[in-house]
Formats: sequence, structure tokens, C-alpha cells
Amino acid sequence: MQTIKIDFVSDIACPWCAVGLASLREAIEKVKDEIAVELHFQPFELNPAMPLEGEDVVEHLSKKYRMTAEQVAQNQAHIRQRGAEAGFTFNMNGRTRIYNTFDAHRLLHWAEVEVGAEAQHKLKWALLETYFTLGQNPSHHADLLLAVTRAGLDEKRAAVILQDDIYHAEVRVQEKFYTQQGISSVPSVIFNDQHLLQGGQPAAMFEQAIREIAASSA
Repeated sequence: MQTIKIDFVSDIACPWCAVGLASLREAIEKVKDEIAVELHFQPFELNPAMPLEGEDVVEHLSKKYRMTAEQVAQNQAHIRQRGAEAGFTFNMNGRTRIYNTFDAHRLLHWAEVEVGAEAQHKLKWALLETYFTLGQNPSHHADLLLAVTRAGLDEKRAAVILQDDIYHAEVRVQEKFYTQQGISSVPSVIFNDQHLLQGGQPAAMFEQAIREIAASSA
């Protein structure tokens, strides 16, 4: 069976990343009997300078993208619908602030290098749910540890990671690498280190990309 490597460059505070991952998971499920997928999650911070206390969502989006409150509400309704179609639940009423996500990326790095790719995938999904479904604070260590527990990972080891600067440098290196490669928006989905597909695409688009890349690599 042929194997396709996929690097999913994203931030857990990015709603389209949740939509994109839900769609990608569906696509992977559809091709699993023909094509194996090696999935890795790479760090990207939409707001690297975000303070720990965060910012109000509407104020932040209005300032960053010059959106009115009405436009923000319309955009959130569209994202909620796309999420439901893809199999991800958004609770926009619970998501009132935008937070710093660097520690979440450190945990994702830990999950992959110390446990494995499947563990990283489970933690990624749990972290997206932490913010978008449960309305919790992904910069708050207690909420991050709850996500670790939901993903079935070692909460004590995760607590040690969070308390120290473990994997701080490694995550910064990865962030810098992808920005230097020209990645400025997420999700950015990279196939076999060569082919790029961006945005919260539908599952059919991801499935087509996987099949075409597998065929061209055969």
C-alpha cells in the first residue's frame, strides 16, 4: 500500500483549521483501504503576540480584519454551518475571547515525539474542541490538561512540559521554518513535502488530492 505524507500546518485558534481537519479526516477514511496517510501537525500561530489574558473575539476580528460586529456574526454562522457539515461542533456563544496558543503547540510537539502520530492527532482534535466546542481557554494550563486527559495521554507528563520550557525552542524552529516557506495563512496542507492545498476544503477536495498525488507518485 502506498503511503502519503501530510503536514497539516495550523493553529488551534483557527476555525477553518477545525473545518479543514474534519474534512481531511473524512477523506483519509475514504481512501484508507488503498492509500496509507502519515499525518503530522505543524505549528502556526495566527496571533503570536497575543497576551495570556487574550482579547475579545469581536473586538479582535474587527480590528484585525476591519469587520463589523454584524459581519463577524455572519462569518461565525457560516463557519458553524460548515463545521456541522464536516462533523465538527462549533459553540460560538462559548467562544468570546481569542487566546495565546503557544503552549498548546508545545503539547502537540510533545505528543508526537514522545508518544506518536496517532496521539498527536487525538490531542489536536481535543484541543480544537477545547476552544471551539467547550469554550475553554487554550492558554490556561488546567484546560490544556483536560484536553490531554480527553485524548488519553499522560496528564502528569503534560504538566511537566507546561511548567518548564520543554519543546519551546523546537516549536519556534518549526514555526519559523513554515513561515520562511511562505506559509502565511492556515490551514495549509502539504502533501509529500511538495504539493500545497490551503483552506478549509471539503472532504472531496482532499480525497481527490490524495488520490492524484498517490497516482503520480506510483
